[in-house]
Formats: sequence, structure tokens, C-alpha cells
Amino acid sequence: MSPSWRKYIKTGVHHPNELAGHIRIDVPSLEKVCDIYPMRINAYFLDLMKKRGASLMRQVVPDPRELEDATGWVDPLAEERNSSVPNLVHRYPDRVLFLVSNQCGVYCRFCTRKRKIGRWDPIQDQAIEEGFRYIRQHGEIFDVLLSGGDPLLLSDEKLDWILMKIKEISHVGVVRIGTRIPSVLPQRVTSRLANILSKTKNLYINLHFNHPDEITDEVKRAIRLLSDRGIPLGSQTVLLKGINDHVSVISRLMRMLLQIRVKPYYLLHADLVKGTEHFRTTVDTGLFIMRQLRGHMSGLAVPTYVVDLPGGGGKVPLLPGYVIKKTANELVIQNYQGYVYRVPNLPFSTTMGEFQEKAFIEN
Repeated sequence: MSPSWRKYIKTGVHHPNELAGHIRIDVPSLEKVCDIYPMRINAYFLDLMKKRGASLMRQVVPDPRELEDATGWVDPLAEERNSSVPNLVHRYPDRVLFLVSNQCGVYCRFCTRKRKIGRWDPIQDQAIEEGFRYIRQHGEIFDVLLSGGDPLLLSDEKLDWILMKIKEISHVGVVRIGTRIPSVLPQRVTSRLANILSKTKNLYINLHFNHPDEITDEVKRAIRLLSDRGIPLGSQTVLLKGINDHVSVISRLMRMLLQIRVKPYYLLHADLVKGTEHFRTTVDTGLFIMRQLRGHMSGLAVPTYVVDLPGGGGKVPLLPGYVIKKTANELVIQNYQGYVYRVPNLPFSTTMGEFQEKAFIEN
């Protein structure tokens, strides 16, 4: 019988001195990094990265360059500014980000919330109750995204409590969970957890995979437990310099995800987080990859490339330039093969536009 998921965390590495027993590192320089940005590599992921190499190591092993970033922001998405109550971010009109944990299975070095993860005491029930009250008082909230940290590191009982409390709020139509647990600590996904999650019928789970080397037999087992219970699964991938910023890596990852019933959702341009400059690619790199994906693989496997605007401006999709020219009468469009086509640009019906706008407002 395999160890419990808690044992994988307990027997992992949390300090450079421990990590030095597994891979070659400069302990003093990494100690300085970990004094500011904590480290956690659970035993499962530690073993995996030693077998599969740099694509996984660079995601979780501290790097002195984290202290040399002169361009990043501590809170690039202005989450603190948009927190009406602690741990709840109301940035978009109809949805909220509800932070229910500050712990993760591993501490990713490129994390958007480097400022918070692994540093403070657990989020208390009183703070979570305050979030419930806020959601109940705001009837415009349709979509609640549970994140953190990682919600799946909570106990079964606490997660069940949170989901049931949200279920009682009649105007909430969709609940999402953002988690990296199935990819970095698949042992946490048990039949009991999957049964608890499946009780929330309007639940969607957003997973996080960055490289094909993360997909193991243990990961496939965890995914099956969730998908066999009818839970829709999507995946977000962060574009990371030197890790997955290549067409062959992204295309292989997206195909592998589809094979295990996970829909590629977002390819995220790395956020402008302080301490992550060495991970960030150019936008042109992302656009080049997207151009190579489109048409060369199933549309099901093609994610949406987005940048989350600094300052809290929200996510914006980025697309390669397919429209070469636009006139009053036609569009000139280049397809994925480089061929150019002319498409009639039909005049917009003012009457229909007014009707659609009126119908939207009334509904």
C-alpha cells in the first residue's frame, strides 16, 4: 500500500540542506531565496524530477535569480486591491476568486502568489465564513472559483463543508476549483475525495500541467477517478522560458491531456510577478506557438493564449494575426498554411444589432 498523501509532503524537502542530499545545489545562495520565498517539494515530485530532469526541476527548485528581478510586481494582478473581504477577490462583475488555502503540494517558483504561499498560518474558518457572507450578499455572483494555495490540500471534511455552504447560495450557478494536486501529488486524489467533489453537480475543475513529463501512471489514475464521476476537467499551462516554450513540447502536452480526458483551456503568458523574470518569454514566442498549433492539431487540443493584464485589468486573449487586410467590402485572411483568402465583408445589420443589444439588456 502506498504512503498517504500527507506522508509524501512530510517526507519531502523544505530546506536547501535537505535538497542538497538529492541534487547538486549551492546551499547558501538558495537559503537566501528560501528566507523570502519558501520551498516545498513533496516526496513524489522529488522522485519524479530526479528521474525526468530539468523540465520539472526548474519549476520547483529555488533559483538565486528570484532575488534579482527588477521588473516584477509583488501583486501584479492587484488582487489585494480588489479584495472586498480578506481572501476573496471580486475583480469581474459576475465571479469571485475565493482563496481557501495557502498551502500547495509543491511551491512553484513562478507562482502568481509568491507573496503569500506557504508563509502564513492556515486560513481560518472565520475568514472563510466572511467570504460566504459576501457571496450571499451579492446576487450578481454566478461563478465562484476556489483557489489558494490549493483547495485540494484541505481535509475531505473541510472541502466538503465549503462546497456544501456554497451550494446553499441560490444565485451561484457554477463552482470551480483551481488545483495542481493531480499533477504534483496524485496520491491526494482518492475515491472518497472524488465522491465528495462529485456531489457538487455544477463543479468544474481547472488543473495545471506545464510539461508532458508530469503525466505519469499515478496522474492518469487520479484523473480517471475524477473524470469517471463526470466532473469536467480543463487544464491551464503557464508558458515558461526554457521549460515549455517550444512547439513540440506544448503540442505533445496538449495531445496527452486530451487522451486522459482533460480539455486544454488556457496557455497563460507568465504573470509579471516579482521573482519570476527568468521564466518569462516574449509574447511573440507565445503567438508563434499558437500559430503552429492552429490547423496542425485538433481544435479540441488548442488552448487560448491569454495575458492577465497587470494592475487587475483581467485576462485578454492573444491571437496570431490572421487578418491581413480589412475593407468595407472584404477581409483578406491568411490561413495556417500561409495561403491567402478573400472573404466578403457583409454589411452589418443595424436593425439586428440594436435588437441583439436590447435583448441582452432585457435578459
